[in-house]
Amino acid sequence: MAAVFLVTLYEYSPLFYISVVSLCFVVTAAMVLGWFGFDVPVILRSSDETESVLTTPEKQMVQMTNPFALEMCPGSASVTDGVSLRPCCLEPCVLSCFWGCEVQALQGALQAHQHGPRLSTPQYFQQALHPHYHHCQSFHIGSGDRAEHHTHIPADHRITDFGPLPRQHYPLVAVLTLAESEARDSYNIVAAVTVLHVPDDRYSLSARVLFQYLLTAQGNMYELKPLFMSADSVLSEPPDSEQSTQPREAYDGASRGEQSPEEEEVEEDEEEEEEDWSEGGGRGCVVCQNAAVNKVLLPCRHACVCDSCVSRFQHCPICRAFVLEAFTLTDGGGGGTAGH
Repeated sequence: MAAVFLVTLYEYSPLFYISVVSLCFVVTAAMVLGWFGFDVPVILRSSDETESVLTTPEKQMVQMTNPFALEMCPGSASVTDGVSLRPCCLEPCVLSCFWGCEVQALQGALQAHQHGPRLSTPQYFQQALHPHYHHCQSFHIGSGDRAEHHTHIPADHRITDFGPLPRQHYPLVAVLTLAESEARDSYNIVAAVTVLHVPDDRYSLSARVLFQYLLTAQGNMYELKPLFMSADSVLSEPPDSEQSTQPREAYDGASRGEQSPEEEEVEEDEEEEEEDWSEGGGRGCVVCQNAAVNKVLLPCRHACVCDSCVSRFQHCPICRAFVLEAFTLTDGGGGGTAGH
């Protein structure tokens, strides 16, 4: 019946043509007004335009100074010959090296830090880990001291490896703590825990840092990770945005196989990009390709847009994750910064 009515209206009434022309005029006028910034009814907007109207809330962030830095010195490293470490701290510190520390003991101590006494001194670490390690060696580090410190297991221990995989002992756990009580009161970060792999007779993978933890005076524990990514990494696979703070049950070195030359080249390129960013050479916004990047999106932590473009997206241009918050990227001075 409705079809017969429309056919009759189309054949005998000019109202049909008038209605079609009027509807086209209204839609065209709404599109033109919306293009020039005038408000139009929601029903005439597309889904993308509706999302762009929603503003991204600004999150207040506070920069925390990390007084600890530790790196492995180039050269041969093994369980029998030892490892050379180079700390660089803003305050006098104590470097405690625990050889053959049990995985469960270390993770239990880190969990206890969040619910019990704070692991803010070398004595607290020794009490928490004793007797679940083979050997402990300590060094006193001066403020700004960049000297190399060699740590090794005494020969009379007769330790050449830490057993088959998966292992229940970390080869080396290096802990940096503040030496002076006044410094512990002035810094929010009170300890840095670095777990290192050291090659032995059973597992000859090169020495490297497995992971690092920062411990705060409030009992928080954060895994130290890079916070910012270069905008040139858009085509690369996005990293896991979840921040792992759960205990690692076993040291399974088999899952960390030898790297191919291609993977090493990629890592070198990423390090160069991070150095360029730290030197102030900020990348351009991936959206407008004009303004400098000055917004960090949360929770994915990608720094890829400017303050003008951040309000136009609900999804990160790099990983397509939902943008819940954002904060302004500013240059910080002095010391390192925590990864969260």
